[in-house]
Amino acid sequence: MELHMHSHHFVRRMPEWPAALIGGCVAGAVFLVIELFAMRVMGQNVWAPLRMTAAIVMGRDVLAQPAAFSAAVMLGGLVVHFALSILFAVILAVIMAPFSLDSSVGMASLVGAVFGVLLYVINFYGMTQWFPWFADARGWVGFLNHIVFGLVAADTYLSLERKESHASGTGGKSE
Repeated sequence: MELHMHSHHFVRRMPEWPAALIGGCVAGAVFLVIELFAMRVMGQNVWAPLRMTAAIVMGRDVLAQPAAFSAAVMLGGLVVHFALSILFAVILAVIMAPFSLDSSVGMASLVGAVFGVLLYVINFYGMTQWFPWFADARGWVGFLNHIVFGLVAADTYLSLERKESHASGTGGKSE
């Protein structure tokens, strides 16, 4: 796996926004499937992660409701989850594009994995001062799932971006 470390310098290249948006949706979907599967395997309430996510905008009272399925809470959780997934993928693309960190699959994967680790730390240690219920969700499953999120977001972005943007260095199609 060649990382092309020598070719990573700042260039004025904008991210491919559609690739970042789709990358966020794909990575968010993969994250959600893994999370729900892990909850099921561990014998925990499969709705708990979406309930915790919904509580970000719907308030802490959502967590006190019965653990059964609630369409409104699940819809709120899905909207917040995918909005954050897209936001995080766009941030990742903003980091990758100007430094040509999308020059190879190996480099994109490395950057995505590191981004996932940082995202886990921020979400489960930094954001808990505002959303303390996420402290209870810390663990190896969430940690690994954030790494997978970063990998999928970065690699999806890489696979969808227009390749001619690398040649022109401008972020748009070369003429």
